[in-house]
Amino acid sequence: MKKATRGFLTTSMLLALGGVPFLSYSQAETVGSVKTVTGDAWVITKGQRIKAQPGIPVLLGSQLKTAKAASLGVTFRDNTLMSFGPDTELTVEEYLFAPAKGQYKLGAKMDQGSLNYLSGVIAKLKPEAVTVKTPTGTIGVRGTQFLVNVQAPATAN
Repeated sequence: MKKATRGFLTTSMLLALGGVPFLSYSQAETVGSVKTVTGDAWVITKGQRIKAQPGIPVLLGSQLKTAKAASLGVTFRDNTLMSFGPDTELTVEEYLFAPAKGQYKLGAKMDQGSLNYLSGVIAKLKPEAVTVKTPTGTIGVRGTQFLVNVQAPATAN
């Protein structure tokens, strides 16, 4: 098979080969990956919506979404674990894990849903470098685990 431009296969090319659809980016851009999925969930990156399956990469800027009665588990490069409940929307806004340089940052924006967060290396070495923004405030991580539930905005009738 001819090598694809820029070293990646398109989703349709991968499906034709019988593979799992995924976005192929460099290891440096990949901040984590999907580990578990129940029901319908998606990873939306650079306008491309991919049905979540174990192994799908999560990149800086990825939005993670779950449907009703769905759940999603993601492991980040520093071993941070995030578990999402039904009707959850979270965007990975910042991620820097460069232990050799002592540089760490994890920032996310949660629009709605539920999140169970378990700290990885970033929060253990530099807790002030981890934040999760919600519509009503910002969570600063100072421990190893937290649970947050963000109500969806009310819709006009």
